Amino acid sequence: MNSTIQFRQRGTVTFPAELRKKYRIRTGDTYHLVDLDGVFILTPMKPMVPELAEEIERLILEAGVSTEDLLLSLREERARYVAETYGDYEKENE
Repeated sequence: MNSTIQFRQRGTVTFPAELRKKYRIRTGDTYHLVDLDGVFILTPMKPMVPELAEEIERLILEAGVSTEDLLLSLREERARYVAETYGDYEKENE
C-alpha cells in the first residue's frame, strides 16, 4: 500500500485511517523513528514495565524469596554502601 502524508505546523503528521486501523494505532501510541539516510522506519515502542514486573515476580517466586527478605537485604546493602562511602556517620557525630 502506498500513501502520501504531509507534514503540518509543528511537525504534525496524519497517518491514513486504513493504516491506523490495519496496525491498530491509537492516540498516544509511541513509535521509535529510525533515519536510514532519508528512509524513515517507524517501530512501535511497547511499554516494558509490565513485562519487567512479570519477569521480576517470576524470578522472586522461583528463588523463594519474600518481600520482607528483599527489603531486609536492601536495608543491609544501603547501610553497607553508606558506611563505605561516608564512613561511620553516627560515631563521628556523637
